[in-house]
Amino acid sequence: MRQETFIARHAAEWDAFEAWLDARGGSPRRARATRGWTGIADEDVPARYRRICQQLALARRRGYSPQVTARLQALMQAGHNVLYRPPPPPWRRALWFLLADFPRLVRAQRGCLWASLALFALPMVAFYVAVLQWPDIVHSVFQPQQLAEFEAMYDPAAADVAFNRDSQSDMQMFGFYIWNNVSIGFRTFASGLLAGIGTAVVLVSNGMIFGVVAGHLQEIGHGGPFWRFVVGHSAPELSAIVIAGAAGLRLGLALVAPGRMRRIDALIAAGRVGGKLCLGILAMLVFAAFVEAFWSSTGSIPDPVKFGVGGGLWLLTLLWLWRGGRGDVHAR
Repeated sequence: MRQETFIARHAAEWDAFEAWLDARGGSPRRARATRGWTGIADEDVPARYRRICQQLALARRRGYSPQVTARLQALMQAGHNVLYRPPPPPWRRALWFLLADFPRLVRAQRGCLWASLALFALPMVAFYVAVLQWPDIVHSVFQPQQLAEFEAMYDPAAADVAFNRDSQSDMQMFGFYIWNNVSIGFRTFASGLLAGIGTAVVLVSNGMIFGVVAGHLQEIGHGGPFWRFVVGHSAPELSAIVIAGAAGLRLGLALVAPGRMRRIDALIAAGRVGGKLCLGILAMLVFAAFVEAFWSSTGSIPDPVKFGVGGGLWLLTLLWLWRGGRGDVHAR
């Protein structure tokens, strides 16, 4: 075959492979991204790469010009670098999961996420307002001894003393908060196996309890210490509970309405998604426990700083979940 015929037959294929390298070859993550791509499908690239290698061998054996063999050699080398590069270290994969993959996965559960937010937030707001209007409601939810403990903990006259702990106590509370937060998150997710009803009950009950406690403390004049304490860690903790609720509701939907899939297959698919979500939820809850133990409990921090940091964490959390992983994916 003459060189001109060889080039005319394969030039479009070389151009397409070169375009894939330009668009995908910057990083392993970009090489696996498919959003908005109209060129070679990623799963077809290995076969295209092998054809480039065969064509390079043919060009050398037939004595084609150095320009042709040089281009094929460059394409072969660049393709080898992309396809056979070493995987990124685990810490980079974990970081990228938290920064991009997890927020995208959360947004993909849009319907369940809104349902989870409603099941948690509406009872919380409703009971908060109800307790402010009818304070006696609190006695139907908590025993007098429990109310006394809440009132003593957030008593404005003693709050600074109660929250100023030594470093050993902070570490102990850090462990307790991790156990408490993670147990709530896991219970919220796993309860979805009860056709989603269990998750709904957990969300409603937790929202109700938070609303009743907040309303009672606000009504008796202990709201200041309470809000100063919860504002710092509320963003990652409450957001994680809502996301765990969305994962649990997805499990319930897989059981109740599997669609065209077999029920067991739908449940397995929902469990895989839920397992990935739980990794991000765990990170959020551990971070919330850290803030709660070492920041929220520090009574000497001025109120403007506490509320400023709390507002900043809410803004960062919402921006992360809303924008994380959008657009083109860059190198990790």
